[in-house]
Amino acid sequence: MTAEATPGGTLILFAREPVAGQVKTRLIPALGGEGAAQIYRRLLGIALRAGAATPGVRRQLWCTGMPVDGGECARLAAAHGFTWHPQPEGDLGARMAAALAEALVTADRAVLIGSDCPDYNADYLSAAFAALDDHDAVLGPAADGGYVLIGLRRPAPALFADIHWSTCAVLAETRTALRRIGLTWTELPTLRDLDRPEDLADFDHLLDTDRHLD
Repeated sequence: MTAEATPGGTLILFAREPVAGQVKTRLIPALGGEGAAQIYRRLLGIALRAGAATPGVRRQLWCTGMPVDGGECARLAAAHGFTWHPQPEGDLGARMAAALAEALVTADRAVLIGSDCPDYNADYLSAAFAALDDHDAVLGPAADGGYVLIGLRRPAPALFADIHWSTCAVLAETRTALRRIGLTWTELPTLRDLDRPEDLADFDHLLDTDRHLD
């Protein structure tokens, strides 16, 4: 936390504009471009609602993909009490490091989540912020070997360097980096991502086109 930071936490949600053909591309062979985009909108809605229900935190939606300002992400951010931010250039690690560093200028802790997890809820997110009372970092492991959540009390760009993103090695490599740079951390219960066609069997309720998106 910098000298200007004030007590309280910031929740960062990373997302993409839900444009058919540009999101959930690994699901396109099973669902088609529009079907994959529909699933993604539902996942994004779950994350937004969980964030909106988490008390005592600022909420930021960081988006990438076209369209940008004025697109669907901007509309959803306003509807759920998030501020809208464009993701910066760079790989996933660079973008996450930048978003967390910016949030930690004005907050004493920041938690970043993605938009691929159907299992988020406010209790889980609140537990992440609480874990930072006693640790430098918190991780929410994903069943596929990555993570669905990371939280920090101070910027740590080295934590996001040389990670093989979108592989089953992400969580293990992040633990190694935490040890290397000397940060204490704790881990929340493991949750699941929905990324591959074989994951759909566990979340068939998300295929119900009559469910409300927002």
